[in-house]
Amino acid sequence: MNIPVITIDGPTASGKGTVAQILAGKLHFHYLDSGALYRLTALSVMRSGINPDDTGQIASIASSLPCHFEKQRIFLEKEEVTDAIRTEAIGNMASKIAAFPVVRRALINLQTGFRKAPGLVADGRDMGTVVFPDAELKIFLTASVDVRAERRYKQLLEKGISDNMDSLRRDLIERDRRDTERKEAPLVPAVDAVTLDSSVMSIDETVERIFRLFVQKSNNCS
Repeated sequence: MNIPVITIDGPTASGKGTVAQILAGKLHFHYLDSGALYRLTALSVMRSGINPDDTGQIASIASSLPCHFEKQRIFLEKEEVTDAIRTEAIGNMASKIAAFPVVRRALINLQTGFRKAPGLVADGRDMGTVVFPDAELKIFLTASVDVRAERRYKQLLEKGISDNMDSLRRDLIERDRRDTERKEAPLVPAVDAVTLDSSVMSIDETVERIFRLFVQKSNNCS
């Protein structure tokens, strides 16, 4: 396909979601929050009461998610669940089911369907390595676990949710372990990805850096 894709992969709270949204707006591209699909699956699993280890039923739910996105709002059927899928409980469940190969495969068609003109910015953990291996630009966005824990803590406070910094830090370390050690699509930089450390850059600086890389790459290909 001749539709350009920018992938931004990285661990939880590395800033990839915010960066990807702003960059998509700057380029007038579509945006895919692949993590939201896993969170939506986790929410559906928790609500259905099925066994969280029943990979077959979870994959069935994932393959037919009745979801859609309206700018920064996320809907499951007609219900807005933007905030509901951002809880720590849903995040932890999403991380666990994301380790199931059958669930990851069930979501690939849904994810690739977001590739539409004029282009797509996709963030996640395997966007550049598995879902869009032919992406024009691949970014691996990282940050120290302390910086990420602080960011997550502030995000939760802004939503009126209180949590413990040490607990958040432990959760991030555990999620990183699950994401990097899973057999199916582990969290690793694509071989042709550009690694950026957002610990030392602001959101605007990160967006501008990726924007310049994309323009440079596009000019080289033209």
